[in-house]
Amino acid sequence: MNRDSAPRIRTTAKVARRILPFLLLLYVVAFLDRVNVAYAALEMTQDLGFSDQVFGFGAGVFFLGYVLLAIPGALVVERWSARILISVLLVCWGLVTIITSLVHTPAQFYTLRLLLGAAEAGFFPGIIVYLTHWFPARDRAKAVAGFMIGIPIASIVGSPLAGLILRVHWLGFNGWRWLFVLEGLPAVLLAVVTYFYLTDRPQAARWLTDGEREWLVDALTEENRMKRASSPASISHVLLDPRVVMLGGVYLLGDVGLYGFTIWFPTILKRVSGFSTLTVTLVGVFPYLAALFSDLLVGWHCDKSGERRWHTAVPLFLGTGILFSGLALNLALPVQIILFCGLAGCLHCWQPCFWSLATALLGETAAAASVGFINSVGHVGAFTGPFLIGYLHTHYHSFVPGLAVLLICLFSAGMLVLSVKRPLRMSITEVEYAGPDSSRQGMMSESARS
Repeated sequence: MNRDSAPRIRTTAKVARRILPFLLLLYVVAFLDRVNVAYAALEMTQDLGFSDQVFGFGAGVFFLGYVLLAIPGALVVERWSARILISVLLVCWGLVTIITSLVHTPAQFYTLRLLLGAAEAGFFPGIIVYLTHWFPARDRAKAVAGFMIGIPIASIVGSPLAGLILRVHWLGFNGWRWLFVLEGLPAVLLAVVTYFYLTDRPQAARWLTDGEREWLVDALTEENRMKRASSPASISHVLLDPRVVMLGGVYLLGDVGLYGFTIWFPTILKRVSGFSTLTVTLVGVFPYLAALFSDLLVGWHCDKSGERRWHTAVPLFLGTGILFSGLALNLALPVQIILFCGLAGCLHCWQPCFWSLATALLGETAAAASVGFINSVGHVGAFTGPFLIGYLHTHYHSFVPGLAVLLICLFSAGMLVLSVKRPLRMSITEVEYAGPDSSRQGMMSESARS
């Protein structure tokens, strides 16, 4: 091991042990509250008389509320405090989730899903920006992957948990209502823990030694200085830059696939297989186990190789191929379930590499604005995917047209990310410091590696 890399490895490992498990826990809770409606739908739609179109719109309208506040959330983390913002958001979305247990009409369902999206809007982009305060660019894909495995973990835990909760009828209320109550409470309780546990910036991290703190502050300061020198001068210029817009398009198209699959997978599996609700929730664990391992593997290899674009594009193309095989071939149920597992892995593992590319583009406030913008644009796709599948199934009585739309979107996202030849006006900057008294080694990676 290079002597100069020892401080980086030691410090980033310590930071990762301190903050990533907690952020992972928060994301698991957030994602459970976001997608528990997919499992509630196994009973809720019949209980309330909701059509597939009503459910699809209600599930997707979450992301319209999400779009409105993603940029402000990212900017608050950059300019003010991550721990205060996240604490407030946890309380808000936890209460909205609990209140969702009381819905009776489509209008109530739509309103609460919209409010839930607004409450969660600042969380994900805020965390992506927060990670740039703690991890240099060369270590960021692993860090983002360590956070984003919360998605498959939430599904691994949430699927069988939902199956058990759906079977209870305490106090005369159906199981799907208790699902919202019991999965909303942890967010409210974790708000207090978040306020006292998270540290906003390395400068305030008493759990780092003086040498570790100084190395990390110096490394990130130098990295941001080099980004500022080649970044657009204002937030408006960032949001109008064609490459930021293109990355927003990639995220939009990719999220059509990710959330179209995530929201409708339990329903599709139940109707295709005829399994009971409990069996569906148990079988539903396997695709997300595949997603968990693919997230970690691809994120690790992305940082090891330093390459970002192809690590983003290849899973999107593989997902396209899997969907095409499932639609074009008459496959037995066990083979279809295996394809579901492969598809889930592809739909998740491109995102850590994508965000490591996006956050390497710009420095500080400009990066926060671009992350918020890309996330906002992307979640238009997260609304579109679930809605289109529900709408098309209602009109054509088949999931094939909706899945064909997902196929087209995944392929288009892969092609679009490959068209981003280089990061915005600069390459990914990787700076290493051996310590406060050692010489600085600034290493500019080749554009092709980005």
